[in-house]
Amino acid sequence: MDNILQFVQQRRTSVALIGGVVLGLLLGLAIGWWWWPVQWTNSTPSNLRSDFQSDYILWVAEHYATTGDLEWARSKLGVEYWKEGQLAETLERLAQDRGGQEAVRLRALKQALEPQPEATPVAPTVSFWARLRPIAAVCGVGLLVLALVGGALLLFSRWSSQRAARGPVERGRGIAEVPPLERVSWGAEGPPLAQFVTTYKLGDDHYDPSFSIELDSGEFMGECGVGISETIGVGAPNKVTAFEIWLFDKNDIRTVTKVLMSDYAFHDEALRAKLAPKGEPVLAEVGKDVILETKMLRLRARVVEAEYGTGNLPPDSFFERLTVDLAAWVKPEEEETRPAPEVGAPVTPPTL
Repeated sequence: MDNILQFVQQRRTSVALIGGVVLGLLLGLAIGWWWWPVQWTNSTPSNLRSDFQSDYILWVAEHYATTGDLEWARSKLGVEYWKEGQLAETLERLAQDRGGQEAVRLRALKQALEPQPEATPVAPTVSFWARLRPIAAVCGVGLLVLALVGGALLLFSRWSSQRAARGPVERGRGIAEVPPLERVSWGAEGPPLAQFVTTYKLGDDHYDPSFSIELDSGEFMGECGVGISETIGVGAPNKVTAFEIWLFDKNDIRTVTKVLMSDYAFHDEALRAKLAPKGEPVLAEVGKDVILETKMLRLRARVVEAEYGTGNLPPDSFFERLTVDLAAWVKPEEEETRPAPEVGAPVTPPTL
């Protein structure tokens, strides 16, 4: 006895595991066989004992022969619960065993339960026009797309023609029109027809604003703007050393331009010679006015702010920031042929 106790203590885990398994099996058998045994209800004929199954099928066959209700027979036999071909084999076996009238009924039920062969579908006759219908639909969609594209191109062409008739297309990012500054004396000319303020900052490599000049009635007279004319050095961002101020008049055949240059570019003969074809060179000085005139318009460009950048390039060679105020007037008819004043010369505009 002591040896058994010692064995159990040494192998306590194994003994507990084996004991638990044995106890579980015994408990499962007791539950399944005595306490809560499995009870079959609504079983299908395929699960019945062979003698009960035969009697049940004979009863169904007799009832079907009397009523002809195939759906009732299918539900009673539970056709979907039989293996494939098993019900037909069972009916045929019973017919051979029983013979006589019962065999006739069993074979009749078997024949009724056999799946009927599906009729081979006859391919419909497709007419010639029906075959052409998909092609016609594709062609119709293609023509519709071409019509839409053509209409869009026509509208764009008309819009471009109208813009060309009015003058050059606005370039770059336009700056909003601002009202005249307070305490500004416009002299005899009076307030301008239009005034704009635009500012360039280092890094704005696409700086090229333009502005429309229109009468109070909305009639388009021309455009003006400022754009990058020349850069210096290499690398990003571009270092701008000169800007181009321009004025377009719808009643004039030319666009007047002047080049606003940094101190370095203005005193560099090579740069001045290179930029000379673009317009008259003007040194960018704060408070300095640059006058541009066409047949019907006069533009005064005033440098409000000029700040040079620093780096490896020569001093005062490129702009860090530049602000230009643009003011435009419509010239009186008697001034249309008067030559434009020289830069730096006193300007005495007549009364508008």
